[in-house]
Order: sequence, then C-alpha cells, then structure tokens
Amino acid sequence: MRLTSFLPSLLPSHLPSRLPPRASALLPALAMLLIALLPRPAAASDMPSYDLTLDNGKLIPEVLEVKAGEKFVIQLHNAGNTPAEFESNSLRKEKVLAPGVKSFVVIHPLREGSYDFFDDFHLPDARGKVVAE
Repeated sequence: MRLTSFLPSLLPSHLPSRLPPRASALLPALAMLLIALLPRPAAASDMPSYDLTLDNGKLIPEVLEVKAGEKFVIQLHNAGNTPAEFESNSLRKEKVLAPGVKSFVVIHPLREGSYDFFDDFHLPDARGKVVAE
C-alpha cells in the first residue's frame, strides 16, 4: 500500500480527503525523515563482546568477567561434534547450537554479582559463570 493512499484515511473528517499534489509528493520524504529520527537499539557490534566456546561438554572459558551495568554480547561457538545448548536461568537466556555453529546472545546490564550458565546437553560437567564487577 502506498503511503500517499493510506495517509488521507488518518486525517480528521473535517479536513479534505485528498491532499494537494505538492503535499502528496513530500509525504514519502517526510516519512523517511521521521523513521531516520526514531531511536534505534545499539547494534551488537557497538557493545563489548565476550567469546565462549562450547566443545563437547567443555566451556572455554568457564568464567566470563564483565563490567556491571553495561549491556554486552556473548559470542557462542559450538566447536564440538554434538549439539550444545547455552542456558542460564539467572540471565534468562537459552540458545541451542548445532555442531560447528556460531551465534550470539545479548545480555542486558547486570548488577554486580555472579550469574551461572551451563551446556544443558552436557550436564553435570559443563557449568560456568558470568561475574559482573
């Protein structure tokens, strides 16, 4: 649906139902300007990033030290030959990875403390933690 055909339906009933030709020509440019001015979430590349490798029940590293109060990304890589699952109840994150797959999870700012995570497919050995300082 074209923007110029949609907008007149939003106008109050006491205004003309058709826009003048010059106004109709400016609507797409105005819409693009408004969209450009809307706040956008930070891209994953703009945030601090920490690597975590899941390798057949081994987590490398087992402890991720992060800055408290800062949004960050954990880059996940399943280097093993079996599926792996990054899971954390305290971080409220869960991500299943096929063998050889890379992915990521975005973690919102944390208070100071320790947050457990694990590879749900390789318990009880595959346990680690994020330490926010």
